[in-house]
Amino acid sequence: MSFEIWENARLATMQEGQDANYGLIEDGALVVEGERLAWVGMRSEMPAQYRHDAVLHDAHHALITPGLIDCHTHLIYGGHRANEFELRLNGASYEDIARAGGGIKSTVQATRLATEEQLFEAASKRLTNLLKEGLTTLEVKSGYGLSLAQEAKCLRVARQLAQHHPVQIKNTFLGAHAVPPEFQDNPDAYIDSVV
Repeated sequence: MSFEIWENARLATMQEGQDANYGLIEDGALVVEGERLAWVGMRSEMPAQYRHDAVLHDAHHALITPGLIDCHTHLIYGGHRANEFELRLNGASYEDIARAGGGIKSTVQATRLATEEQLFEAASKRLTNLLKEGLTTLEVKSGYGLSLAQEAKCLRVARQLAQHHPVQIKNTFLGAHAVPPEFQDNPDAYIDSVV
């Protein structure tokens, strides 16, 4: 049986009573067997059985934590608003940007124009970057389609992401994220259409 060992690591175990810093083990080791943790603790206390036929990794005193959780994401959307960042830096308010057709309005338009495949590809890249940072669980909300059909499209993409990435995804329908342009004069009718 082969093991991978990360040693010379600072481990945040989240165990109460070890110390005030998230159960921190300063000179820790973490043993992985296949895709599961086999052992975690002080390097000096690691059972000898794990060293046989093991691949060793020096963590160089890096901090290793449990998987991270992001409980609020808007991962699925079309387009980008990079140009608005500069506007905000130069003093424009969100309301100014929205009146000029930017903000959520531009994202809704781009999301509606995007295919499921395009949304999946873009969101998949974003998700891959989050996974590289240690994310293991996230909530993904819709909210940029602003119609039942478009919101359903976004939620289908979220389901596909969960099937193609090693992560737990919880979906949230956020159909009333904003009032869509076609309902600006009658927002109550929009709420009635999505409730």
